[in-house]
Amino acid sequence: MPQRWGITVPLTGLPLWEQRELIRALPDLGYTDVWSAEAAGTDAFTPLALAAEWAPALRLGTAIVPAFTRGPALLAQTAATLAGLAPGRFALGIGTSSNVVVESWNGIPFTEPYARVRDLLDFLRQAFTGEKVTGEWPSFAVRGFRLDIPPEHTPPVLVAALRPGMLRLAGRDGDGAIVNWLTSDDVRAVAPHVREYGKPDAEIVARIFVLPDVPADEARAIGRRALAAYLNVPVYRAFHEWLGRMELTPMWTAWAAGDRRAALEAIPDAVVDRLVLHGPAESVREQVQAYVEAGVTTPVLAPLAGEPGALIRALAARP
Repeated sequence: MPQRWGITVPLTGLPLWEQRELIRALPDLGYTDVWSAEAAGTDAFTPLALAAEWAPALRLGTAIVPAFTRGPALLAQTAATLAGLAPGRFALGIGTSSNVVVESWNGIPFTEPYARVRDLLDFLRQAFTGEKVTGEWPSFAVRGFRLDIPPEHTPPVLVAALRPGMLRLAGRDGDGAIVNWLTSDDVRAVAPHVREYGKPDAEIVARIFVLPDVPADEARAIGRRALAAYLNVPVYRAFHEWLGRMELTPMWTAWAAGDRRAALEAIPDAVVDRLVLHGPAESVREQVQAYVEAGVTTPVLAPLAGEPGALIRALAARP
């Protein structure tokens, strides 16, 4: 098994406040990491704050926090707080998110996303030192901000990245990249862009969508709905076009025409099978290992359905 074995929190199918015993069990099952997300469910930080208390051995990470939805100072404060709760065990993952989350849901203009992430990286580096920060960046300005409690252990900052520009930013200015909705073969196209700046060991975190022990027809139905929801978002469509996955063109065409049923039916089984890992749990673990062999350093399992206790046991790195 890889050195790191992560899972997405909160676990699926159970309220966050009822997950304490399951989170506590993760280290004994071989899990090393828990990584949160932030879209329309919980925020990214609260589940990690609880995990820091419930299972102090776990490494914690955000995958990801949108770069637009918190001001630079507030993001620095929140990250520094969590870094203080879990010294040396917290990684901050930031990214553009999407026009849906940023603009449609939060009413914030989704403009110049690359610049926003680039500028935020630079600001956070300065803020985490505890020195006063005053500066004007292309996407925002900060005047006279200082963290009252800077982190004793500066957290690594990773960048959610899809195409070459952001992947290179992740490797050049960040501490690594966070990727998702890609196959193990796609990792071989992505990883060199991150590591071309003299960082051959730069961290690459991959959220890998899984449905262990689910019948194939059911898994494909669940997977199709998830794929349609994500891959019709412009940033993900552009990513898969760059990867050459043009067999998704009929889905994009139907979705743009407003025919959701036809869009779902147009997704080939082969695409679902490669982007949503299913089958017996042992087979799913082997498929995840292929991502590691392709260059992922931190696989983070993201179950799309299932009873959480059974899921964490089935996917455990060790019995």
